[in-house]
Amino acid sequence: MSTKPDHDDDAAQDKADGSLESLGLTRERAPRHIAVIMDGNGRWAQRRDLPRIEGHRRGVASVRRTVEEAARLKLEQLTLYCLSSENWKRPQHELDFLMHLLQQYMIEERQTIMEQGVVVETIGRRDGIPQEVQTEIDKTIQMSADNGGMTLCLAINYGARDELVDAVRRVVRDVQAGKLSSYAVDEDAISSRLYTAGMPDPDLLIRTAGEMRISNYLLWQISYAELWITQKCWPDFEESDLHQAIRDFADRDRRFGGLSEDF
Repeated sequence: MSTKPDHDDDAAQDKADGSLESLGLTRERAPRHIAVIMDGNGRWAQRRDLPRIEGHRRGVASVRRTVEEAARLKLEQLTLYCLSSENWKRPQHELDFLMHLLQQYMIEERQTIMEQGVVVETIGRRDGIPQEVQTEIDKTIQMSADNGGMTLCLAINYGARDELVDAVRRVVRDVQAGKLSSYAVDEDAISSRLYTAGMPDPDLLIRTAGEMRISNYLLWQISYAELWITQKCWPDFEESDLHQAIRDFADRDRRFGGLSEDF
């Protein structure tokens, strides 16, 4: 007869079914869309006397487990800040390694992406992304387009101010072409011309490594997102941290500028 505690069996079952209910949550209280600023790869490596690129390599493992867990929980969307438009200021050898990791991820994760029914999309400008990396990105996007599960959106060479500039340019072009009246320029007109057009706005923004800033990430879309900050660097981010962020989100009173139900 097994002497293993019953709660261990329950925990294993919770992990297996991957439902939000296994976390004690209803879908109504859980976030539809989680955005993540994956910060601290370099610091994680430096604290261990490792080269910065080793932190990025370990960070890919965190991406893998976070994406797989979010898909198991049946979140609607997960958006990861992979490369900002400001990251081009980094040393060339580090940028080359990041591009290599991105290309490798797109190739190696395809089977898992298809098994979990994940839909892959990207946002950001393509300038500076090597053609061979773009090719693998496009292959994965096309392969996963008809899947019915969670959307995994990768922000690559992304900057929110660039996105807003590009959206305004589209508005101006459409007004000049007579496709849009200047009097019809409203929030919907701008939202529909953002890189994220058609996607739900994030409900929850997670940032690792304890930084207290937004870093030019989804500035329009996170207007009413709840912020969740952890001191852990990204390579140390685990499924349990994702679970805690979701639970904390569910406990918050989201008023969207109104009053709490208690008043």
